[in-house]
Amino acid sequence: MSYAARSCRAGAWLLGLLISFLAVTAGASAHEIRPAYLQIDEIGQGRFSVLWRTPILSGMRLPVMLRYSDGIKPITEPLERQLSDSVIERRVLESPDELAGQRINFVGLQATITDVLVRVSWLDGRKVTEFVRPARPWIDLSDHQDTWQVARTYTTLGIEHILMGFDHLLFVVGLMIIVRSTRSLVKTITAFTVAHSITLGLATLGYASIPAEPLNAAIALSILFLGVEVVRLWRGQTSFTLRHPWIVAFAFGLLHGFGFASGLTVVGLPRGDIPLALLSFNIGVEMGQLAFVLMILLLLRALRVLQFDPPAWTRYVPGYVVGSLGAFWTIERTLPMF
Repeated sequence: MSYAARSCRAGAWLLGLLISFLAVTAGASAHEIRPAYLQIDEIGQGRFSVLWRTPILSGMRLPVMLRYSDGIKPITEPLERQLSDSVIERRVLESPDELAGQRINFVGLQATITDVLVRVSWLDGRKVTEFVRPARPWIDLSDHQDTWQVARTYTTLGIEHILMGFDHLLFVVGLMIIVRSTRSLVKTITAFTVAHSITLGLATLGYASIPAEPLNAAIALSILFLGVEVVRLWRGQTSFTLRHPWIVAFAFGLLHGFGFASGLTVVGLPRGDIPLALLSFNIGVEMGQLAFVLMILLLLRALRVLQFDPPAWTRYVPGYVVGSLGAFWTIERTLPMF
């Protein structure tokens, strides 16, 4: 067997293994890497509603509790609601003094690997969004963010959003399978990036929107579509997609951009820093996406150097997994609409 053939087979084996891992992870434990979420909204003079969501990991609630400084007084008992992937707690707090400057401790967070996304909003339109890490399990509340804080927070949010978006990553892997040269790969990934950046901005700023259920079903259908194209490639056939993958990547990228926007609209944009926050989030998405692509390319390169020669049947794994998982997600996400 030639070196080129061994390299091609090794690449197919690696992509198949990677896709299988994504499939299992997406179906079994995607919720386990979601951050905890604390939302504090001003509802009146000195009064704030609190939503505290903690993920359920391996059937158990994340063992993290909130401890407020003396300037914050709970005035209602917490109301809990358990979902399949998290526990939501709601209550009302009172802060006679200014909320800014008060501290909230996340007791037990230092013993986990979970971050906490904190979002605070005031009636006058001020919004602050920050991440709390296990290494520093507390937050000193502020009513404003400087430029660096805004950029850092929203870049981190973008990176985490793309790395938790297994359907988006699977679509990227599908694109990498059907392109056949480095130049075509660069062109295709660039087209996907430009397209989802456009709709991310439009959706986040409120100029366009797609209901969540049809959107998620359409994203799943785009993955199924790529699975069909992989089969065509195996058979030595051609199609518009195989000849011009960048055009298809751009078209579906417009769709995926609405999906990326969902992660940003939940958090909101800080008043006065909307352009910076939107740009930072998009940069974070691109950083996560490019890191994922680079990881695959480096692993493929390593296999070629090692002349790894996996079984011949493994070359069919990527297409079957992409197509099968795309079909499963399409059915799963379409049925609730009816």
